[in-house]
Amino acid sequence: MTHSLNFRLLAAFGLVIIVTIGAAFFLAHRATRAEIGRIGDEIETSQSRRVESLLSTFHFTQGSWQGVQPYVEQLSDFYGRRIVITDAANRVVADSSDELVGEEYTSGSNSPGRMMSPPWARTNIGIIYVEPADDSDINRTAMQIAFNATGRFFLWGGVVAIAVALILTFILSRRILSPMKDLSQAAGKLGKGDFSQRVTVGDKGEIGELAESFNTMAGDLEHNEHLRRNMVADVAHELRTPLSNLSGYLEAIRDGVVKPDEDIIRSLSEESATLSRLVDDLQELSLAESGELKLTLQSEDISRLIKETVEAAGAKASAGKIKLGSEVAAGLPAVVIDSHRIRQVLNNLIQNAISHTGEKGTITVTAEQRVKDIAVSVTDTGEGISAADLPNIFERFYRVDKSRTRSTGGSGLGLTIAKRLVEAHGGKISVKSEPGKGSTFIFTLPVNK
Repeated sequence: MTHSLNFRLLAAFGLVIIVTIGAAFFLAHRATRAEIGRIGDEIETSQSRRVESLLSTFHFTQGSWQGVQPYVEQLSDFYGRRIVITDAANRVVADSSDELVGEEYTSGSNSPGRMMSPPWARTNIGIIYVEPADDSDINRTAMQIAFNATGRFFLWGGVVAIAVALILTFILSRRILSPMKDLSQAAGKLGKGDFSQRVTVGDKGEIGELAESFNTMAGDLEHNEHLRRNMVADVAHELRTPLSNLSGYLEAIRDGVVKPDEDIIRSLSEESATLSRLVDDLQELSLAESGELKLTLQSEDISRLIKETVEAAGAKASAGKIKLGSEVAAGLPAVVIDSHRIRQVLNNLIQNAISHTGEKGTITVTAEQRVKDIAVSVTDTGEGISAADLPNIFERFYRVDKSRTRSTGGSGLGLTIAKRLVEAHGGKISVKSEPGKGSTFIFTLPVNK
């Protein structure tokens, strides 16, 4: 119960109401007390002067302070304040508490004395001390007045505010909890593997942003799950063919159907090499994606690396009647790279271009310096890539040719590995393509890494 949003909202509203009413009443009490204190000071001053005038009249009538004690006690009872009178020698001649008569008087700071010198005598007849009223009386009076004047309004205001808080809690909880419940249910199903879950929230505030984030996350998970299933199917397919060939040849050799001659051994070696390359690619991709791929970085001449890689791929391009060349800008600065890995990236892009470029096609490798990096591009005049395939071209095992035939080349990991290797160097890789107009793969390498 205490963890529910309804309870938390009600508790929050209730706390705000209590604090607000309490603060308002406190301020009202302080203001009332200050006003009463001011009025009390005026009353005390008036009473002190009145007592002083009465006692001066008594002294004038009697000619001395003889017999003033009972009169002082009556005045003290009437005004509710202690009164002390001393003569010119500071001896107490009257004390309403009947404690200090005849003694030398020492006044406190709270009750300063006033010298009595009536206008008609023009002589000092003594000093009068009138103690101020108790602060607790003022506080009680202020509290009583504040409560009587405003307390009932605060009480009724609190009742109304709590009723409004209950209504607001009900409305807000329904407005907030409804999409939250949808999100909770969708998250539960998502956690159980149903990645098709989506939520629809009309709120454009934080709840709406949360729903959009959830939908984005669910879409990414669904996409990744789709790629994972495809990867498992692709790995199984890529392993099945060479393993089937190996198994078939070995069974035939064992049964004496075929003899292990040079052609058979070469075929077995090619199938074994295919399996080895696939395992190496998977391991390399795993290391790259986990950030554990080790790079041997040193300053390299990118122009020379491009030239050597293009020359190495020239024989295969010529065999397919494809023109392969390079156009490298002069004076390119050296870059700090792992030459083996970047050569692997460039060779992968060139081999990919050769596989998808027909006879009499052209492949051009270019390099140019930009503001903070060097951009290397591989452009072909091949079949191109459709707009639907472009967003997934760097995904694992993704191939534009959905037939999965080995004639399309590779296992579908080459571009993914190339992307990870370029990113490991602090660069980026991208592709531009149109069906029937060829493709351009571009990757960048920072000049100062």
